Amino acid sequence: MSDLTPSNVAPGHFNLTARLLHWSMAPAILAMLFIGIGMVASLSLRPTLVDLHRPLGITILLLVIVRLINRLRHAPPPLPADLPAVQVFAAKASHWLLYTLMFAMPLVGWAMLSAGGYPVTMFKGFSLPPIAPHNATVYAVLRTAHTWLALLLFATVLMHLAAALFHAWARRDAVFASMARGQPALPAAAIAPPAAEAMGEASETTTTP
Repeated sequence: MSDLTPSNVAPGHFNLTARLLHWSMAPAILAMLFIGIGMVASLSLRPTLVDLHRPLGITILLLVIVRLINRLRHAPPPLPADLPAVQVFAAKASHWLLYTLMFAMPLVGWAMLSAGGYPVTMFKGFSLPPIAPHNATVYAVLRTAHTWLALLLFATVLMHLAAALFHAWARRDAVFASMARGQPALPAAAIAPPAAEAMGEASETTTTP
């Protein structure tokens, strides 16, 4: 039996769930960042943007939980063997930083609104319960933390995008493709012996006295 059976081959691409979550969350996170900027820059649009910001943030929180569970259950494809150790460390550290920020940002925002006495309305008639005591000092601290986390997330997203383009256009390796498309089918020779070889084995079996 060949050693290149599907169970023995390292994944060359992220699984379908990971790819769907990645490409759906990417525009949602970018939208959240620009909505946050718009909330500060425009007083007239602020009420509408706030109504979008709160449920979208909680949606991202739920999606990142699903994404983290999927990541722990399905190993990501390995990085190129010739990638410098510094870049390997940066890639892994930035990914876990992204997970941390995607998880922390909505939670800090939810706690901040709770401390300020503001409801987190998902849709008309349904609001989430508070997760922090109503306290002006706590609200001020969490508001500052939320702002700095947003700036850090924006910088991390930019670095992530730059790294993706570097792999796609400069190195031209399989890193970008591993998230951009699915795992190609294994060649038939990697799964079963070629037909001619199988026929030869069958012939030898029938002719052996």
